[in-house]
Amino acid sequence: MFMIFRPSKYLNFIVLIGLLASGEIAPGADNIRKTPVVQAVSKTLSSVVNIRTETVVEVRDPFTELFQDFWNPYYRQPRQDVRRSLGSGVVIHAEGYVLTNDHVVRRATKIRVKFADGREFEADRVAYDQRSDLALLKIKVPKGLDNKFQTIKFGRDSDLLLGETVIALGNPFGLGGSVSQGILSSRDRQAPREREILDIENWLQTDAAINPGNSGGPLINLNGELIGINVAVHRKGQGIGFAIPIARVQESLGEFFAPEQLRGLWFGARVKIEGNSLRLSRVEPNSPAAQAGLRTGDKVVQVNERDVTDFVGWAKEICGRELKTVRIKIFRGGRFLTVPVTLLAEEKVFNSEVIQERLGITVRTLTQNLAEQLGMSFYGGYLITKVEKQSPADRAGIESGGVIQRIDGQQLESLVAFAKDILSRRTGDLVQLSLVWEIRRGVFLQRQSGEVKVKIR
Repeated sequence: MFMIFRPSKYLNFIVLIGLLASGEIAPGADNIRKTPVVQAVSKTLSSVVNIRTETVVEVRDPFTELFQDFWNPYYRQPRQDVRRSLGSGVVIHAEGYVLTNDHVVRRATKIRVKFADGREFEADRVAYDQRSDLALLKIKVPKGLDNKFQTIKFGRDSDLLLGETVIALGNPFGLGGSVSQGILSSRDRQAPREREILDIENWLQTDAAINPGNSGGPLINLNGELIGINVAVHRKGQGIGFAIPIARVQESLGEFFAPEQLRGLWFGARVKIEGNSLRLSRVEPNSPAAQAGLRTGDKVVQVNERDVTDFVGWAKEICGRELKTVRIKIFRGGRFLTVPVTLLAEEKVFNSEVIQERLGITVRTLTQNLAEQLGMSFYGGYLITKVEKQSPADRAGIESGGVIQRIDGQQLESLVAFAKDILSRRTGDLVQLSLVWEIRRGVFLQRQSGEVKVKIR
């Protein structure tokens, strides 16, 4: 990625600095200098951080094990290669939650964040979404120090104006804030498809200069509100930068702080920040939230008789108090309603029975212990232990003993995620399963793989 320098963009700024140094600007000129851009920057710059990461990679020689067996214990340990990278981020909650690009902190063994005032802390990567390239960090504040940080205000995802002035902020080298100004050249050109990796078509486009060190920093409007997270500058274009839209940011944060992610409890609704309150952005059909009467668009006022206005407060009340039933006060149609919602353990709802009912196969998670017991290689996935006769799986030619590794090209992280994916599909939909199976020929194991489409019943 290349940083494009435009003298015309910085000429006025350089002249202003020169006049200020020479004392030729009268104190009364301060109001002229405090343009909307300056005011927006002053509101938000202290919430922007520099992010430094270290990734330790072991470099192994192909003869390492041979030499180790021969020379042990005198053989030296494998050499470690430490790789460092820089990026930016922005504080979204006063307790030290920082949002950045996932590619900035992915695989990092050590993460440090530094503020423009010189304060520096270690941080942990607590959540991430590779699909949208977003990651959530939590600052580790030593005991006795102030653990409150200035946060950025969220813009409305429906309030983006083509041609409006936008500002890309960053802290690429930890030496202070980096500011560049431009216009919003294009909104996301198409809505992202489910389970599809977000790319240029789904991002905001701006001509504000975004260099690699600013990746993960905020893109703001003249109100000082977050409207995107800087991603990159286009290599082949001059002055073309991109940012993840606030709508996608809100979606990812809604997932990060959902009861399903934090405690494995099925709630079935997601929230987003709108102004100084929360609003339900999505309610899953037949979920506990839907069955209790919650609807998309409901404004959340309180949870368990406590005011909630952000994602962290929402998560603490919904799943941090270990309550089976939560009471949510909403505002809808000009009146307040209190709705009790009973959360369910996901593993009791989304399990192998769901998969058997919709596909006609019984599966088990293939663990390393199970693979050893069955004399199989261990490569993860879900072992097919039984195929129901005349079921969709049977008609598709699936046999027991195979291992499902991917669904529609996606590797699912758990049996709960597998069952949830299958349950979310409509009757008659086709699902593509990527299978691996092993055939033993004497002392040899022959591995084969293939893909098959199965109709949901």
